Amino acid sequence: MGVDFGYRGERLGLPQEGPGSIAPLGRRFGALFIDWTLCVVIAYGLIARGDQTAAGNWAVVVLLVLSLLTVGTVGSTPGKRIFGLRVISADGERLGIVRVAVRSVLLCLAIPALVWDRDGRGLHDRLARAVQVRI
Repeated sequence: MGVDFGYRGERLGLPQEGPGSIAPLGRRFGALFIDWTLCVVIAYGLIARGDQTAAGNWAVVVLLVLSLLTVGTVGSTPGKRIFGLRVISADGERLGIVRVAVRSVLLCLAIPALVWDRDGRGLHDRLARAVQVRI
């Protein structure tokens, strides 16, 4: 007999489907792909001036700044906006700048973003008490 953990987001008081529900992993990966591509292009063209090795390193810095500025102000990065996602606090409010900074730094470290809980939140979201939801 299996254990019923409920649907993703139930423990957080989020709906099972539709606006405000936990963002699906496919959309989150798609958003991250768009954001990372944008950061690599910016780093390659504007900062590293064609040096591929330097562009890879600078892209992480650009991702950090992009995340701080966009999640800290409008709640979503360009990629998240395209995929209809938003980052909010676990209690449904907007994230403060300190929590956005914690989340952004941990995201740039990559490993915390690859460790998930049963609600599908990465460690970077858990530690920042954040959740990615559908708009």
